[in-house]
Amino acid sequence: MRKFIVTTALIAGFMASTAHAVDIELQDNPPERYVVVKGDTLWDIAGHFLKKPWRWPEIWGMNKEQIKDPHWIYPGDVIVLDMSGESARLRLLKGEKYEGQQPAEITKLSPSVRIEPLRAGAIPSISPSAIEPFLSKPLITDEAGLDGSPYIISAEEDRVLMGSGSKAYVRGLKAGDGRYWQIYRPGKALTDPDTKEILGHEAVYLGDATVTRSGDPATIEITKAVLEMNRGDRLVLPPQETFTAYIPHAPEKPIKGRIISVYGAVAEGGQNAIVTLNKGNRDGVTNGTVLAIYRHGSAVKPMFSEKVDVLLPDEQYGLVFVFRTFDKLSYALVVQTNRAVHVLDDVQNP
Repeated sequence: MRKFIVTTALIAGFMASTAHAVDIELQDNPPERYVVVKGDTLWDIAGHFLKKPWRWPEIWGMNKEQIKDPHWIYPGDVIVLDMSGESARLRLLKGEKYEGQQPAEITKLSPSVRIEPLRAGAIPSISPSAIEPFLSKPLITDEAGLDGSPYIISAEEDRVLMGSGSKAYVRGLKAGDGRYWQIYRPGKALTDPDTKEILGHEAVYLGDATVTRSGDPATIEITKAVLEMNRGDRLVLPPQETFTAYIPHAPEKPIKGRIISVYGAVAEGGQNAIVTLNKGNRDGVTNGTVLAIYRHGSAVKPMFSEKVDVLLPDEQYGLVFVFRTFDKLSYALVVQTNRAVHVLDDVQNP
């Protein structure tokens, strides 16, 4: 018998779209309870109960005026599947062991807007380790790129290449600009494969530096180097972003885009790969947007009396989760796939 869950929640969160309760299909044999453990994500927990884990925010059926105080989920908490009513509900038992008896106090989870970093020890939506480097390091710039940024003019003792521990001299740093910097090199232009519009420029992260003496030129010490540095490389202040509890949601309007690069790979990636999409803020893509990945159907040679190739339908094979957006582009994590993710594959509403 198919089971459905109505108006429930797994964690405090926020649904910005409709205020209607949505029936969500449960797994065929969901557990009666689940004890949260360190290392879990909300996506993992939802997957124990729901066939489409990313849809857990929808079942709150709340709007902005009905937002309540948050309930955070921590290791040791127990998620209980309550089948006693007309519709199934998930409920939270805080910090207790559930041995099959009716709990003395069960908390119904309710949504809340995320306006602060994830609290220490709380369960995140997706793995922080998978996306944290892309919140603070890889960078997309506009057409002007890094042209106005401070730049390295020379290394100590006229060295050509610099690495960790090297000293360098920088022009363009002003007193009060900050002490800690990241170093980048202008990278390739990112072009829309369909319209040929230049959407942005990818900057290559080289490492970190600390200002040891102000002035013009100023002196820096390179404290971390992932690639060798050279004259002309640019300094950028680190972003202030921190990992937050992203709330997964479908786009509020139709989106059809492409994967235009796979970070660290030439043409393809897999589970937990970071991909760049040719859609961003201007297209309605926001942090937490979930999109389905589609592979174009191939053309099959005709048989028998057929005279033209038969085009097979496009096939959905995975999902991406957007976690950092720019005006015309966005970074997304491949959270589900059953085949290699290729550059130029489509992404659209799930």
